[in-house]
Amino acid sequence: MKPFEVRQKHYNIRASHEDIFRGELVLVNRQHPVRLPVQADQLRSLDVYPSIHQLDKGMRLDKQCLEQLYALLKACGGMDDILAVSGYRTKEEQTRIYNDSLIERGADYTSQYVAWPGHSEHQTGLAIDVGRLKSKLDFIAPTFPDRGIYRSFREQAANYGFILRYKKEKESITQISHEPWHFRYVGYPHSRIMEEKDLCLEEYIDFVQTYRYSGEQLTLRETNRTTKIYYVPADKGDDTEIPILTNDAYSISGNNRDGFIITTISEHPKH
Repeated sequence: MKPFEVRQKHYNIRASHEDIFRGELVLVNRQHPVRLPVQADQLRSLDVYPSIHQLDKGMRLDKQCLEQLYALLKACGGMDDILAVSGYRTKEEQTRIYNDSLIERGADYTSQYVAWPGHSEHQTGLAIDVGRLKSKLDFIAPTFPDRGIYRSFREQAANYGFILRYKKEKESITQISHEPWHFRYVGYPHSRIMEEKDLCLEEYIDFVQTYRYSGEQLTLRETNRTTKIYYVPADKGDDTEIPILTNDAYSISGNNRDGFIITTISEHPKH
């Protein structure tokens, strides 16, 4: 499914069972593994943006995630100060990183900072670790200060669809220690809502499930558009019929758990 598809009128669409495990809002953690491998055509090399500093050439991210990362780095003025440390990883790469950490740092440290193979957001192409460019690099826990350009990156991240995935106050929920360097792309305006309401992704998935097509939708009104968000549970069969509110554009994401999150956008006419 494309991030956004333009439609002119109200109608229903059908989504397959596999679509539950695709999209920008998939929840990946210890309870919810990556269920579908990322297709090569979903990814793009950071090499297409030579101004982005990479730890290793050829690093890849989800296409939309990469476009917004580039826009965020430009907006905060961080091109010459911020290093892209780690993006998309295969399960094999995650397994190697996990095992190396066990050997070099021990089980306690690894359980706090390294996701289990098959349970890492990096395997979706939607996560990026960033670090301070001119510093001694720790691949697992790169330096990313809370000042200057780095704070600006963090403060503007939600405007470009990113959240700081592992916050200190959410450790009991995420089961991962605070990682100021790990950002997850969820798309706008979900990122803005999560930041304003101080919700981690686990909490946001639960929060959205209280909004349905047949009842109240989660609504965000902005100067030029109105966005409505709601949850549709997956049917027990192979396909789910999803009702789409009248809109100018819509997006569907599986939650990697039990259903779909629908985002509709209605543009306001210019006067």
